[in-house]
Amino acid sequence: MFTIEQIKKAHDKVETGADFPNYIQDLINLGVKGYDTLVNDGRVSYYGSNDYSVSTDKKYNTIQIAPIANKERFIEYLVMHQGGQTDYFTFCTHAAQCGIAKWRVDIIEMTCTYMDASGDSILIEKIPS
Repeated sequence: MFTIEQIKKAHDKVETGADFPNYIQDLINLGVKGYDTLVNDGRVSYYGSNDYSVSTDKKYNTIQIAPIANKERFIEYLVMHQGGQTDYFTFCTHAAQCGIAKWRVDIIEMTCTYMDASGDSILIEKIPS
């Protein structure tokens, strides 16, 4: 089974959103099936086979999540991030401003679902391979 230390090593290679596909490939190689990221403090829970999971501690001080999602503006920020124009914390701040409370990466389905505080899907994106 994978460890947080192994995941951290893979994540340390990510500098911008443009590096995300390689990060996903590293997670696949470790046996990660998916993960949830909480935008308000950066905690991440990683899931594997047989109900195995590991979680990180918070990564930054709590940021407020806007009560109403702004999908159009979020897509603009997402495109910027994926183009390498913003770092991870800036992206998380932008997501929070747009009402995104968490995202779930499903490595089996190769999707990333961005959700509001109610757990409603705001955007489902295919992960490039």
